[in-house]
Amino acid sequence: MDFIVQVFSSFALLLDPVILFYVVAGFVIGTIFSAIPGLTATLALALLLPLTYSLDVTTALMACASIYMAGMCGGSITATTINIPGAPSSMMTALEGYPMQQRGQGALALGHASFASMIGGSLGALLLIVLAPFIAEASLLVKTTGKFSLIAFALIVIVVAQRGNIRKAGITACLGLMLATVGLDAMQPLARFTFGVGELTAGIDLMPVIIGTFAISELLIQVGNRKKDADIRRQLKSSTQLKRRDFIPPLSAIREIGVACYLKSTVIGYLVGTLPGAGGSMGGFLAYVETVRTSKKPESFGKGNPQGIAAAESANNAVCGGALVPMLTFGIPGDPVTAIVLGVLVINGIQPGPQLMASQSGLIAPMLASLLFSALILIPLTLYLMGPYFLRIVTIRKDVLYGAIALLAVVGSFVATYSVFQMMMTLVLGIVAYLMRKHDYPVITLLLGFILGPNLEEFLRRALTLSNGNPMTFITTPDSLFFVVLTVVFVYFLGIRKPVQLKKTSAEKASSTG
Repeated sequence: MDFIVQVFSSFALLLDPVILFYVVAGFVIGTIFSAIPGLTATLALALLLPLTYSLDVTTALMACASIYMAGMCGGSITATTINIPGAPSSMMTALEGYPMQQRGQGALALGHASFASMIGGSLGALLLIVLAPFIAEASLLVKTTGKFSLIAFALIVIVVAQRGNIRKAGITACLGLMLATVGLDAMQPLARFTFGVGELTAGIDLMPVIIGTFAISELLIQVGNRKKDADIRRQLKSSTQLKRRDFIPPLSAIREIGVACYLKSTVIGYLVGTLPGAGGSMGGFLAYVETVRTSKKPESFGKGNPQGIAAAESANNAVCGGALVPMLTFGIPGDPVTAIVLGVLVINGIQPGPQLMASQSGLIAPMLASLLFSALILIPLTLYLMGPYFLRIVTIRKDVLYGAIALLAVVGSFVATYSVFQMMMTLVLGIVAYLMRKHDYPVITLLLGFILGPNLEEFLRRALTLSNGNPMTFITTPDSLFFVVLTVVFVYFLGIRKPVQLKKTSAEKASSTG
């Protein structure tokens, strides 16, 4: 209780103009970086890390927290306006936001994303403040076998969720897993699948995969959509001038989405965040899939359903609160951003651990206050003030816009790796992803397979080593068995029950019309 009081009393620090400036500036920078494909909040923190040397530790941590929160919600801007997620956590938002943008509802889509981000981020921060000690103990129960089963659960469910396209989704997921095995073995100093190319010894970096599969492939896709883009521009220019209140979702739409959707997605995102390495992508994926599973109109998803935006954005912003739990209590970063925040702590002589919140709560409490302030105040305020400018991205000439995005994306891939080879990999993977998308292969499962592949392999091999090669360990350990059962349940509802119901419904309609 004392820690909770200390966190809320830390809001008084925001009355200091200098601290408030750094918090707001951090949020704006995080939003810009996450909105531009290839420039993530992780990169923003990495580039601004030297600045923390000139700041006191409290101000530096508060600025880092605001950048972190902005990085999660900012990716929805370009995901909605031009179908290029600015951050991996916004991939599911693009599935629903961009169709709404094409219908002339881009402002409403951004409003739903902002509102859900505010709800998820605020509740996630509150859960972190209140439940951090208890969640930390619970996450210790997930051992090596359980972590493998959790990752396998995420992969299988996302593949099965691609109704009518499960085979192709499985192929792309396997392709992502294969790409993840290129480079040095995770447990032995051996190079794999390099085919004599020395640059591949270090593996394929995540940034080229993200930029290639989304930014570059989208640019190639858009080449054939000039007429459609011209029509959209004419509609936006000829339509009534957007007002800031157009970005505020009506209460009726929020009620239709349902309080349960926001709360359930927030809890999913927060719990996923507490597991090291999970990140906003997995949180958004799982919340989105769960929303599709429980929806009365699953066929409406992928066509501009605001409920999908609400689920994905609530979850990925709630991950912020969850990911700080293992970082603060065990020194284990939950994602790349918290890894950099951990570096800020270590640089300033702060050692994370179970006693951190008790012994140095005066430093941690302001950071959590900044996280809550960013979610509750800065997210809706930023959209309200700058929303019309976000939407005007579509009115920019596509040759200018996509030329600039291509330049930033390629430069971003180089800055992230400082490797010309990895930059070329961005272009190669972009062309491959373009061909896959032209033949209806979902590239989302490829990216998920690549992101989760290394951990999947590592935990599989460790689990089998600990059990002397006995695969039964995955159903004899309680934590692993829980996720195995959960996988079976999701596969049944998504891959068996729903398709059967849809076939019955279509057969009944056909017989009634006949």
